[in-house]
Amino acid sequence: MALNKKEMMAEIVRCGKDPSYFCKKYAKISHPMRGSIPFDLYDFQESALRDFKENRFSVILKARQLGISTTVAAYVAWLMLFHKDKNVLVVATKLGTAANLVKKIKSIHKNLPAWLKISDIAIDNRNSFELTNGSQVKASSTSGDAGRSEALSLLVIDEAAFVEGIDELWAGLYPTLSTGGRCIALSTPNGVGNWFHKTYIEAEQNVNDFHPVNLPWSVHPDRDQEWFEKETRNMSRRQIAQELECNFNASGETVIHSEDLERIVSEICEPKYRTGFDRNFWLWEQYDPQATYLMVADVARGDGADYSVFHIIKLETMEVIGEYQGKPNLEDYATILDNTGREFGNCLLVVENNSLGISILEKLQQKGYPNIYYSIKGTHEFIDSVRAESVNNSVPGFTTSSKTRPLIVAKMEEFIRNKLITTYSTRLANEFKTFIWNNNRAEAMRSYHDDLIMALAIGCWVRDTALTISKKDLEYKKAMVSSMKLNTTRLHTSIPGMTGHQQGVWSDNAKKEMQQQKDFIWLIKG
Repeated sequence: MALNKKEMMAEIVRCGKDPSYFCKKYAKISHPMRGSIPFDLYDFQESALRDFKENRFSVILKARQLGISTTVAAYVAWLMLFHKDKNVLVVATKLGTAANLVKKIKSIHKNLPAWLKISDIAIDNRNSFELTNGSQVKASSTSGDAGRSEALSLLVIDEAAFVEGIDELWAGLYPTLSTGGRCIALSTPNGVGNWFHKTYIEAEQNVNDFHPVNLPWSVHPDRDQEWFEKETRNMSRRQIAQELECNFNASGETVIHSEDLERIVSEICEPKYRTGFDRNFWLWEQYDPQATYLMVADVARGDGADYSVFHIIKLETMEVIGEYQGKPNLEDYATILDNTGREFGNCLLVVENNSLGISILEKLQQKGYPNIYYSIKGTHEFIDSVRAESVNNSVPGFTTSSKTRPLIVAKMEEFIRNKLITTYSTRLANEFKTFIWNNNRAEAMRSYHDDLIMALAIGCWVRDTALTISKKDLEYKKAMVSSMKLNTTRLHTSIPGMTGHQQGVWSDNAKKEMQQQKDFIWLIKG
């Protein structure tokens, strides 16, 4: 039905006040099967439009194929049409992706009724366009200088979790929003630790100025459990978490599988004791004289960027019952290790022998710690500290190299996957969440730490290799000693009442046999 001039003016005013009304009544979008169709908003899309209008900063954690990018495009079209001199910048993982969103904005504007185009396209380029009212939108790459020289009215970051270098990009673009500009960051999840994850989590905690919006697959009214099961039939757990469930932890390329991460998090509990000069020595269990312990330490590089750490592992149950993470000086750290090791029964102490680790080991030797881990140079074959004194090529501590690092990480992952080790620490769990594969190398995300993880990995390796081999070696020695025993038949021909008869007194041959067995005790020393 044709509108008269008064009705047109009323519609223009109403559309200018309400982006949802504008979209539902006049916006048209491109459907892959049905062509150009009216933009009939779902409830969650209407809610998103209200959020964009009412909040200066919005961060949207979304599932795939919900039409949120199209909703953002419609909002930008509304903003440019009904507001003068708005400067909108769209960035994405690739320039082509950003340009595609600009194309959607342009299409919505071109398909409006002629009377509603109160501002028409004045400059039309492939990756940008400008209206006669001075409002403009431009797609940009994610280069460091993107949008730096402009005062932005709105910044749209599409697939923000996948944009490389977004921390530097945000640092450069945020000042351009200082005059009242807005930001909409939207993405599916891509693991934890990145800018999008941190921004969303902090928004939920009211730490920053962003308004969080969570849109999993189930918000779409046409999707039910049957649809979900059909869609996920040929998808991996990670793909499901990323594409549909809005699950940060399960969506990333973490070294530890998401299900194992969930179990680790579920086992977190508060330590019974927080002790030490800095209160950073956490204990979940007191020393048990009947138990055997392994202590594994990693020494900070000395630049203040990482921590000195150690774990205390109860070998009978493979529980990490003690943990330290702090930044003491070398002298204090050596004292902490020495005192703690002695308190836990002079347990085997494994120190990663990096540059500063060597200094710690020297200090421990000076203090006379009795049970330091040694290995044969170049082989990583474990030998105890007693034998190490007579072996020329023995090396104190554990050497983490390009050869051993993947081995110990794989061993730790195996222990976790097979539920062979139990941890209780929130500090360690947080490191696991940001411990990822980066070009086939397991390491912490940028600006995060993996000190506790690497110490635990060494502990798993030592437990499963050195200590197992040592135990077998001891059993072999005992078997060899047993084979050397002298079998002597002792015939007691005396009877009670005879001279020399005394129950419990050994013959000279028996005493000789016992002495010969004692002569072999050195073989099973340790």
